[in-house]
Amino acid sequence: MDPILQALMHQAGITFMGVNPAFQADNAAKALRIAHDGGFACDAQPSLVTTSSSGIPAFLSTYIDPKMIEVLVAPMKAAEIVGDEVKKGDWTTETSMFPMVESTGQTSAYGDYSENGSVGVNATFPQRQSFHYQIMSQWGERELERAGLARIDFANRIQIAGALTLNKYQNKTYFFGVAGLENYGLLNDPSLSAPITPMSKTGGGTAWSTNALGLEVYEDIQALYTQLQSQANGLVELDTKMTLAMSPTSEQALTKTVGSTYGVTSVADLLKKNFPNMRHITAPEYATASGQLLQLIVDETEGQRTASCAFTEKMRAHPIIVEASSFKQKKSQGSWGCIVFRPVFIAQMLGV
Repeated sequence: MDPILQALMHQAGITFMGVNPAFQADNAAKALRIAHDGGFACDAQPSLVTTSSSGIPAFLSTYIDPKMIEVLVAPMKAAEIVGDEVKKGDWTTETSMFPMVESTGQTSAYGDYSENGSVGVNATFPQRQSFHYQIMSQWGERELERAGLARIDFANRIQIAGALTLNKYQNKTYFFGVAGLENYGLLNDPSLSAPITPMSKTGGGTAWSTNALGLEVYEDIQALYTQLQSQANGLVELDTKMTLAMSPTSEQALTKTVGSTYGVTSVADLLKKNFPNMRHITAPEYATASGQLLQLIVDETEGQRTASCAFTEKMRAHPIIVEASSFKQKKSQGSWGCIVFRPVFIAQMLGV
C-alpha cells in the first residue's frame, strides 16, 4: 500500500480500500493534509467521558419565599387578664413594700361627760421580692452572610428571639411567681381563697368538656359569682366589671345550648344578658395538673386594681460587645410576679 495511504489509515482512521486507484493517487496527499489540519470529518466518539445527564443542578429550580413563616408559641395573657402591668422600682430594687391600712373603731352610748368610743388605723406592710434574669445573644460575620444567602435577616431574628424568650418567662412569673422567693403569681398567691367544686360535678356529674349540659355550665359560673359575692361582702353586683379567666378547653363550653326557655341560644349569650360587664379571656395556664381552673376577677374597686402584674425592668439592653469577627449582647428583665392587692375579689373553681 502507498505510504501516504498507510499514514491516513493509522493516523486518521481513513481507508481507501476499494476506491478507484486514480482517486487514490490524485487525492491521498490532499486528504492527509486535511486530516492533520482537523478539517476532515472523523468517526463519532464511541462513549461519553462525562456522567450521563439531561438535567441541571436542583437548586437552580428551587424557589425561596421571601416571607418568613413564624413558628407560633402559646399566647401570653397574664397582663391582659389582670388588666394592669406596671413598673415598680428599678433593677437595683430587691424588695418592695405595699402599705395596707385598715380603719378601726368602736362606739359607745352617749353621755355628756363620757369619753368612751375610739377610732384608729391598723397598718401592715406586705413585701415582695424581685427576680432578675437574663439572656445572651450572639452572631458572627460569616453566619450573617450565610443566612443572607437564604434571605434571612439573621441579626434581626436574633433580637426577636431574645425579646420572645424574655417575655415568655415574664408571663410565666405573672402566673406562677418564682420559687424560693416572696414572689407569687395570679394562680398561686397564698392569699387567694381555696377553689370551690363545680356544681355540675357534685354527685358524680361530668366535666364541661364531656357531657355537661349548657345549663349546668351556666350554673357553675353562677355559683362562682355567688362565691365572689360572699367573699366581697356586698361590694360586687351584677354590673360590676369582671373578668372570667379560663383555659381554651373550657371556653368551648360557653357555646353549649341552654334551651329556648331563656330566649337565648348559648351560655355566652346568657352570661352577656345577666352580667353585662363580664368579659372572658383564655390562657393555657388554666389547664392545670389538678384540672381545669376557673377564676372570676373583679377588675377594680374604688379606683384600686384587684391585682397588678409588676416588673422592675423590661428589655434592658446592655452594650454590644464586638469580638474579632462576631458580636454578643446581654439583655435582662426583672419581675415582681403578680401582686394581688385584694384577694377577696378573686374567686376560683377547680375541675370544670
